[in-house]
Amino acid sequence: MAKKVIEKEQIKKEKEKMNKFLNEFKTFVSRGNVLDLAVGVVVGGAFSKIVTSLVNDIITPLIGVVIGGRDFSSLSLTIGDSSIAYGLFIQNIIDFLVIAFCIFVFIKLINKFFIKKKEEEKKEDPPKKSDEVVLLEEIRDLLKKEKKNSK
Repeated sequence: MAKKVIEKEQIKKEKEKMNKFLNEFKTFVSRGNVLDLAVGVVVGGAFSKIVTSLVNDIITPLIGVVIGGRDFSSLSLTIGDSSIAYGLFIQNIIDFLVIAFCIFVFIKLINKFFIKKKEEEKKEDPPKKSDEVVLLEEIRDLLKKEKKNSK
């Protein structure tokens, strides 16, 4: 009988742990950051397709023209029964560098846009002086004027 009581207590503790875990998960999921992350992943996947298409369909053929139509992916070295496709490795390095460069340029353009936008916001909104500051400046100016007149 004592064993059943101990088992019930252990089950109760496990249920409490599980409820605490589920509540923490619910809090985590209901935060806006998780939704932002999910949107970022979806947009990132779509952007990845655009960049891959840009590399495969536009930039790689242009590089092929510049380097004389050379396709590195067919290069390989055969040793015994094994084939080492080092050309694919070289091609993947080139693809990575082109993709990294495209992302770099894209982010640089976005940053430039946001910097211009922030500068425009700063120019449009000069700091407005409070009524107290305006009043104190008027008093200061009057005191200066009175001081000059008394000399």
